[in-house]
Amino acid sequence: MKVVRFLALVFAALALAPAIAHLASLPNKIDLGQVDYFISQNVYRGWSLFGVALIGALLSELALAIAVRAQPGPLLFAGFALLCQIGTLAIFFAFTFPANRATGNWTSIPVNWENLRWQWEVSHAVSAVFAFIGFCALAWSVLLTRDRA
Repeated sequence: MKVVRFLALVFAALALAPAIAHLASLPNKIDLGQVDYFISQNVYRGWSLFGVALIGALLSELALAIAVRAQPGPLLFAGFALLCQIGTLAIFFAFTFPANRATGNWTSIPVNWENLRWQWEVSHAVSAVFAFIGFCALAWSVLLTRDRA
């Protein structure tokens, strides 16, 4: 049980890190001109590897929810954390990924790049809120969980 709780926290923290980074950079990037914005997007090359952390978070939070199913409080918070992680994934595929595809991962400049920038930045911001709330719910679940005697 302790290993499941530990892995859930570690993977959720790793999935939260890029989300918070995107949220923190939004005020500095949202009004950049086209050249500067496309240059700044290069810093995210390779960040798709954080998808491994998201998958780890989803699986470990599911495992935690199953492990604490007999404890209503921890189950409620673990389930809510899992729903928040699923929410981040839904936001990504509904808003972020289409912007990435339309711009060739920010290597080609479509006519509507400013709308896509807004879509990309706001989707990351909303996702960060989901990830943070989910992490808090997960931490609360871990704190409420009673070990079996």
